Amino acid sequence: MGLISFILHIDDHLVNIVNQFGNYTYLILFAIIFIETGLVVFPFLPGDSLIFAASAMAANTKYGLDIWLVYLAVVIAAILGDSANYEVGAWSTRAGSKHAWFNKLINEKNRYAAEKFFERHGSLTIVIGRFIPFIRTFVPFISGGSKMHYGHFITYNILGGILWTGLFSIIGYFFGNLPIVKTHFSLIVIAIILVSVVPIAIVALKKKIILKKGFH
Repeated sequence: MGLISFILHIDDHLVNIVNQFGNYTYLILFAIIFIETGLVVFPFLPGDSLIFAASAMAANTKYGLDIWLVYLAVVIAAILGDSANYEVGAWSTRAGSKHAWFNKLINEKNRYAAEKFFERHGSLTIVIGRFIPFIRTFVPFISGGSKMHYGHFITYNILGGILWTGLFSIIGYFFGNLPIVKTHFSLIVIAIILVSVVPIAIVALKKKIILKKGFH
């Protein structure tokens, strides 16, 4: 419940973080986005909503956040996080059964959804997947595990990182302080999450349909 509360009321928690840590808030934003995109076992951390809320706060001068520093922190974190995740995926393939314990930490349903998404969209998955929670954490891992050339991966990684963080930074900065958004911030966050996870739900539904057909 603590994590859910943090995500749904991330605007309030960010206010507390800014008041307590000041300019170190940029490092905290960097750390959260890096961990969410870089460590395949933490796909549940906030990404979209965090960037949205931080950018909205940057538009309000009373909090003292600079939108360009916010964007710089999250875009660098997103790119470096995916690169780290790629290396983890490559390592897990090389290590094989010697580190089977690591694979047990990974959510198989989320990995399956990411693999299917990757099969359908190819390299563009690295860009498109940025906008889908859970998928964006598993795509770089799968890219590294499938031995995709790093030069090819980093191109899409940088493009996806710039577009994803840029979109939510712009939306948050220009719309996050509207009275209706501030009043219903939790509902906005839920809407962002629901819209983002639709592709995962579709993949899971198709998997169930295929399995049912297989038994008939």
